[in-house]
Formats: sequence, structure tokens, C-alpha cells
Amino acid sequence: MRWMQSYPHLLEVLYTATDRFLQLFRCWLKRGGWVERLLIQTERLTKGSIFDCRMCGQCVLHSTGMTCPMTCPKNMRNGPCGGVRPDGHCEVLPEKACVWVEAWERSQKMPVFGSAIHKVLPPLDQRHSGTSAWINHFGKTAEGPQAWQESSGDR
Repeated sequence: MRWMQSYPHLLEVLYTATDRFLQLFRCWLKRGGWVERLLIQTERLTKGSIFDCRMCGQCVLHSTGMTCPMTCPKNMRNGPCGGVRPDGHCEVLPEKACVWVEAWERSQKMPVFGSAIHKVLPPLDQRHSGTSAWINHFGKTAEGPQAWQESSGDR
């Protein structure tokens, strides 16, 4: 199903639809319990097969051209390292295209979220690893990404 990454605008539409749908059930989207277990399994199945999701719990696909930055061998979350080869491939895995080259190209095909690739992303909070990104998205807490954005002056 990774072929879907070649259609970032379609994924952008699906992301927006999922976000609106889950907003209807916001009161159920809490940590712990069967709803979280169901969402974790759903995310592993869907995002895993489409994006090679690493279940960081802080999904930024909509900000990175529907390309998971956690698939970068160096876990670069805010753009490419200095070792991108002239052909756009990774210095660590030369047979693989740089995640950030792909993210840039795909973001150019996203009319709604495409410009988000220019924003600096919050640092990864390892405490959320293995949790549901959707629950974390709707239940932002003082220690999570929202607090980082507020403290950095980014809104």
C-alpha cells in the first residue's frame, strides 16, 4: 500500500476527513481503555502499511508531505542532514531516496498542508512512543507538543 504515498493530495483529503470524523468522538479519545487499544491497532495497520509508521505517537505526516520523517536512518525530524547525495539519496542507505527529498516533492502536491513543511517541528517526545497519535492529537497536554509550540511562540 506504499504506492499511496505517490498521491499526497489524496492522503491529505483522507487525513482531513479522518480529523473531522474523530472530532465527533473527541470525548472518547482518551488515554487508556479499549478505544485507545483499537486506535493503536488501526494506526499500526493503516499507517504502518502506507507510511512504514514507527508509532512515535506524534504523527506529523500532514506537515511532511505525507512522508514519515521517522523512517530516516538518522531520525532527522526537521529536514535533511548534510549528507544527502547529489542524486537525492541517503548517505546512510545509498539505495534509498532521502526521506526529506521525498517529503519536499510530495509537499508540493498538497494544496492544504503543503506549506507546513516550512515550519520547524517540535522535538520528539519519547514518552509517547507506541501510543495513538490521534489520541495525542486531540488530548494535547501541557508537556506535549502544544506546550512546545506555545513556548516557542509558534501558533
